[in-house]
Amino acid sequence: MHSMMPTTIRFGTDGWRAVVADDFTYANVRAVAQGVASYLASETRPVVVGHDSRFCAELFAREVAQVLVANGRRVILLDRVTPTPAVSWAITRHLAAGGIVVTASHNSAEFNGIKYKPDFGGSAPPEVVSEIERHTAVAFESGVTTMTYNEAVATGQLESIDSLPDFLEQLGRMVDLDALRGHGLRVCHEAMYGAGAGLIARALTGGSTTVEELHGERNPGFGGMHPEPIDRYMPEAMERMKTGNFDLGIANDGDADRVGIIDETGRYINQLQVMALFAMYLLEKRGLRGDIVRSITTSGMLDALGERFDVTVHEMPVGFKYIGTKMMETDAMLGGEESGGYAFRGHIPERDGILSGLMMAAMIVDYGLPLSGILAHLEELVGPHAYDRHDIRFPRDGYEERKEQIYARMRQNAPSDLAGSKVLRTRTDDGFKFYLDDGSWVLMRMSGTEPLMRVYAEATTRERVEQLITALENQSGVSERIAVGASE
Repeated sequence: MHSMMPTTIRFGTDGWRAVVADDFTYANVRAVAQGVASYLASETRPVVVGHDSRFCAELFAREVAQVLVANGRRVILLDRVTPTPAVSWAITRHLAAGGIVVTASHNSAEFNGIKYKPDFGGSAPPEVVSEIERHTAVAFESGVTTMTYNEAVATGQLESIDSLPDFLEQLGRMVDLDALRGHGLRVCHEAMYGAGAGLIARALTGGSTTVEELHGERNPGFGGMHPEPIDRYMPEAMERMKTGNFDLGIANDGDADRVGIIDETGRYINQLQVMALFAMYLLEKRGLRGDIVRSITTSGMLDALGERFDVTVHEMPVGFKYIGTKMMETDAMLGGEESGGYAFRGHIPERDGILSGLMMAAMIVDYGLPLSGILAHLEELVGPHAYDRHDIRFPRDGYEERKEQIYARMRQNAPSDLAGSKVLRTRTDDGFKFYLDDGSWVLMRMSGTEPLMRVYAEATTRERVEQLITALENQSGVSERIAVGASE
């Protein structure tokens, strides 16, 4: 039994993240593992433990496994760097009670973190997170039960496996990998030194299709790169695509649950366009029907497609803990959010950046058009759409107080018009979203994982988007603007 200094662990939009050696320490990781073990105290099913490619991630994963075994839980410890969606798939494949992933997802290299996945493999809903936080707080007061790794192995309750073959087999059930391998596609995969390294190549090579991988080696510092698949963080991949030697660029974040897409001309396809492309492809080309679940930060293009193909579109707060739950409730065919995470019926109700990249490759094959041509077809169906997001960073100290001040100001000064357009309705359950009479929208919300304020807008032109973002920034009383990466 280890006594501990009291601290507070809070899970954000999807998990707990902290700076390594500051708050992300072995002691705190053990406390969270104890919290999960206590939450699962009545379970007899195993618990899956996996990790990404970050600094000492496998050692932190071992600490988690040791605590779980010491508390009487059976553990399936994944024996290598594994993408978060592959961990989620392993949870469902092995009928586990849940799983823990040691990862900080897309955050920069100084961070690590923990995601908890329930037995369905998706993001934990708020009531589960609250219980784990409560049990973790008790662990800080009462101590953690643990043992050494060798002792855990000796109990016979710890099994170590490679889950990637099962994951790849599942991907083959979602897309026709044989057809993709034989089509002669030329794919550039920007792995961003993350957990998805090697997997696009493993899925697609073996025929005339070729995959060139960038930054596929393990580098816990990410080579100075921010491991998030958006245009400003992958200039090398975008330049490579501009050579004309590739049909598709696929990029994945640190734990490969997100995707970034680059077309054959080197143009970055933004996340709202990507989700609309997936919806159009599933509805029009694959002939599927079913609900679509999107976050409040995603595109009105989805609503237009829903009307055109007579399917219901649900708008949820940010986070797959909301999106995945609604997908399961409605048997939705597609779910997604602005951060580049997409989920598909028949898989897990959770983001999968590897499957998303393969699905985009299948789209190119099935339409028989270059990606730029498919995007043009989308615009023919739904009209022109422009989108942008500004991120404003605050000091970590005092962030919660600043957040409350900004929210209080917005509640007290809710606008009736913005940038010359009338506000038709307002949504306030996740920040402040204003729906305008010209069909555009603008949203301000505070991040759940980083000290950031984000302002989003969608309209018919880029100029109008910028007008709306500036107007809402002024309305919130915040003028400082620093471009940083996306979060959940």
